[in-house]
Amino acid sequence: MPVSSSIPLRRFGKSDVKVSALGLGGHHLGAAKDEQTAVDIVHQAIDGGVTFFDNCWEYNRGKSEDWLGKGLRGHRKDVFLMTKVCTHGRNASLATLMLEQSLRRLQTDYLDLWQVHGVSFQNDPDLFIRPGGAAEALLKAKRDGKVKFVGFTGHKDPDVHLAMLNTGFPFDAVQMPLNPFDANFFSFEQKVLPVLRERGIAPLGMKPIGGHGEPVQKGIFTAQELLRYAMSLPVTTTITGVSDVDILKQNLEVAQGFSPLQESEMDALRKRAKPYAGDGHFELYKTSLKFDNPEARIPHDFPLDMQQVEVRQMIDEAQNTGRPYPQVKDSPGV
Repeated sequence: MPVSSSIPLRRFGKSDVKVSALGLGGHHLGAAKDEQTAVDIVHQAIDGGVTFFDNCWEYNRGKSEDWLGKGLRGHRKDVFLMTKVCTHGRNASLATLMLEQSLRRLQTDYLDLWQVHGVSFQNDPDLFIRPGGAAEALLKAKRDGKVKFVGFTGHKDPDVHLAMLNTGFPFDAVQMPLNPFDANFFSFEQKVLPVLRERGIAPLGMKPIGGHGEPVQKGIFTAQELLRYAMSLPVTTTITGVSDVDILKQNLEVAQGFSPLQESEMDALRKRAKPYAGDGHFELYKTSLKFDNPEARIPHDFPLDMQQVEVRQMIDEAQNTGRPYPQVKDSPGV
């Protein structure tokens, strides 16, 4: 079935490339009930007009990339494919190894976009740009034609994003959480988005519904309101997770034929979020360990939340294969 053009296409940064205003998140894809469901989600997303596909080397211990790769068989030329590298301050040789693993899982020989995953800590920019750091791997991969564009992501602190931008590295894209709560609290929308627009770097929005949908579950917003808000911002695409077909259909209903909200409507949603935004309890990815992948914390010798799903996956994988897992400090959690 041919790819639908019913979702608006937006320009990717300074390039002539255009991508769908709605992107499919990779983490939740790995949480689908089984592989066939994940493949069906990918196929139906493509048929519905989604061209931007997000993923990451460490999502679900590689399962997310593997399932996306199977879903994209026969469709690779129809999509803009992005995944992320998880050096978290470690060196360029590790980044290159992760790239090769990602390419194999995704069943492709190139990426449209390769991003440094989850910059979170104050020293991450220095570790990235240092001699022998991951910056060198990104530039080499681009020179070698294995990636077309490069960028970075993070959900913790807008000031860390600004420090990454101030390294002077030629980023093509930057990914960050954007929703009405963010507009009122440690705001990427207020601090980072204007800088990206000024420099012609493609802004990529994520976590439009708060990561796991708590604002919807609590009745503060509907999922449609939150997705419309995020997509109405001046971003290249809004990436949102999908673990079952019904969620995908709900997102496609918003995205197909999408028209941005008026500024007065945007302000109204920001004002509704403000009473709940002050302590970040709907943005725990900024204030707690809940969304910190263990791959990001272990290289910094930081404690882990042993109840976090990614930590449990890491431990279970080690137990099932017999490989040792890092000895980490326990943490009381969030």
